[in-house]
Amino acid sequence: MKLLLYSHYFSPSVGGVETVVLALAKGLAKRLSPGGSPRFEITLVTETAAGEDRDSLLPFRVVRQPSSSQLRRLIRETDVVHVAGAAMAPFIWSLLAAKPVVEHHGFQTICPSGQLFQEPQNVPCPRHFMAGNHGACMRCCRAAYSRLASFRLWLLTFVRRYLCKFVSVNIAPTAWLASLLRLPRIETVPHGQPPAPPLTQIAGIHGVPSIVFVGRLVCTKGVRLLLEAARILKEQNRSFIMQIVGSGPERVSLEALAQAWQLSSQVRFQGRLPEADVTRLLENAGAVVVPSLGGEVFGMVVAENMLRGLPIIASDLGAFAEVLGDTGRTFRIGDSADLTIQIERILDDPALSQRFAFAAHQRVSDVLTEERMIDGHARIYERLHSA
Repeated sequence: MKLLLYSHYFSPSVGGVETVVLALAKGLAKRLSPGGSPRFEITLVTETAAGEDRDSLLPFRVVRQPSSSQLRRLIRETDVVHVAGAAMAPFIWSLLAAKPVVEHHGFQTICPSGQLFQEPQNVPCPRHFMAGNHGACMRCCRAAYSRLASFRLWLLTFVRRYLCKFVSVNIAPTAWLASLLRLPRIETVPHGQPPAPPLTQIAGIHGVPSIVFVGRLVCTKGVRLLLEAARILKEQNRSFIMQIVGSGPERVSLEALAQAWQLSSQVRFQGRLPEADVTRLLENAGAVVVPSLGGEVFGMVVAENMLRGLPIIASDLGAFAEVLGDTGRTFRIGDSADLTIQIERILDDPALSQRFAFAAHQRVSDVLTEERMIDGHARIYERLHSA
């Protein structure tokens, strides 16, 4: 079967979509038919320019920044098209070519900004678009975009919802997201993590407890909440170190806030680190905190650190709660006092921390695996191809 995977963003760009698409394409390329031949002939199409990565080393073809005519030809030559995200051109050309189309969803069919996050209040969106409260929807969008751009995004949200009625399968990575999208022919296929060895022991907390955040420093990630929790912990004369790993447009203002609150000795901004350095830093973590305020459809950081066997404290966003299950702590979105309480409970109860760590690792190993993700997609493609 010829499969075209379209992802607007791909390596060397870094992000959740890029990670999932690469894992999916690699996994599908390894699938063999009973006769030993590849089950899928994969072409990955992207608008991301090549970097130092060598596409020739990948087990599938990569086409970067195709012309419109080249994209149409590639679509005509394939059997099934998978569009990862809200890219309109491959979506429309595939429908016009009468090709089975699979679309992998974020929030773009229910939120013009694609974040489900209300600005400038910086709170989870009360779903203005789906409620028909379009004036509030566009005011929110104008907090981040110009008036013309916000109107265009708002209008495109209607177009995307209409077109999705004709998609063969709409895929959501969480049942929670599927319930929000309310699209026809929607199926849930969770993202997966690579295999990991069994967890035989937990490092535990030695010395000063370390609380770690890993992610982009943007308002949706809720890093200010971490600083507010650090301020409360300091007022309680708690001994701790808060490691903030990542970079982004909010770093300067967050560092200034930490300094103004006299948290410089407790909070360390590490910037963006190589993966090996992140791994070493996490080896001594007492807890990983994921305090996002919105914009999350799955929770890759949650799943990755569950697999590492680390205690997780996450905001109670629907996606996080679904991924984490009962293997970690959640706190009310945007509530720094509740976050502080959950941090204290993890740090003060080593036995509970270890139970969470083992249970989280086991949950990912059993339920949220790359193998299950690839199997779920393969079954959809083959069903559509044989129809």
